[in-house]
Amino acid sequence: MSRPLTVMLVAAEASGDDRGAGLARALKARLGEGLRFVGVGGERMAAEGVESPFDIAELSILGLFEGLMAYPRIVRRADETAALAVREKPDVAVLIDSWGFTLRVAQRLRRQNPALPLIKYVGPQVWATRPGRAKTLAAAVDHLLSIHAFDARYFEAEGLPVTFVGNSALTVDFSKAKPARLRKQIGAAPDDPILVVTPGSRPGEIARMLPPFEDAIRRLKETRPNLHVVVPAAPTVAEMVKARVAGWSHRAHVVEGDEGKLDAMKAATVALACSGTVTTELALAGAPMVIGYRLGPVTAWIVQNLLLRTKWVTLFNIAAQDFVAPELIQKYCTGEILAREVALRLDDKAFRERQIAAQYAALDKMGRGGPDPSEAAADAVLKIVEARRA
Repeated sequence: MSRPLTVMLVAAEASGDDRGAGLARALKARLGEGLRFVGVGGERMAAEGVESPFDIAELSILGLFEGLMAYPRIVRRADETAALAVREKPDVAVLIDSWGFTLRVAQRLRRQNPALPLIKYVGPQVWATRPGRAKTLAAAVDHLLSIHAFDARYFEAEGLPVTFVGNSALTVDFSKAKPARLRKQIGAAPDDPILVVTPGSRPGEIARMLPPFEDAIRRLKETRPNLHVVVPAAPTVAEMVKARVAGWSHRAHVVEGDEGKLDAMKAATVALACSGTVTTELALAGAPMVIGYRLGPVTAWIVQNLLLRTKWVTLFNIAAQDFVAPELIQKYCTGEILAREVALRLDDKAFRERQIAAQYAALDKMGRGGPDPSEAAADAVLKIVEARRA
């Protein structure tokens, strides 16, 4: 009996855990019993058979100073991940998103076993900031699976082969979402407005984003007593979110799990969103949104003045080359300004409909309706393994 293909999957954040789980499912569909997983991931990857040696929540870092403070922990966990590879002897390693952590893992795996194929799944956004990372990545891995069609030219220029697989956030299936189920669960009448609040998936984001979001919600609730607030909580920060929301002076409903999240997104009259992958999911659900984000002041100054090369931070805004959804960043991310922008959308159905249409048009430019990225990624991984063996 031949040895099963051993695939190492490494993810360190909620969005990477989603992608890793999708890739694992697609690989299992192709190889069945002829496959074994090792690696690092969260709840979703664990459900697919990837047993992580530690909790990835501690690797979900936001900001320059937080990164510096967490550096010893990141190095230690990268060492543990590399040691896992020594014990388990994978045939290929797929390192998913999470630039700082997965780069260090790649460098260690390369030193340990130069023959091990290393695949990066999701490249750093060099078109927006830090173009030098393309050269760094090319020196660290053998292949990039990109989620943006425009990624290739930046990395191929540095000699790194690229396969475009598409963005899994564009394939979220809302066909089974039931907004009425969510309304019944929270006691909302059919015509009551629902504000869905997504404060992020990292502890640092929860700490920074919930205070201005809470202030905005308080202002909105003062004049809209029938406004229902729903907060879908990512698994990585669910306990932190529930603890903070429990202390609010006004009621909000925290929902967990994919079913609750998708129901909420489809039920949303308007969404108040932390910048990130969730904005693409909300746009797919047809939720007009207001986007906020805050970094530490020094980190923000460095990013805005020295690193950022685009006017926009939201992918569908970049695709549209326009502020389809408002981005309220740093000093503009206040309860007063957020509440004003949300109120504008809550009170004007025609405004909401125009924004939804513009969001859909931007999603089409991003590749909405294309092939399933997990399937494309699985095909690419197996092709790379076969080529290396040949």
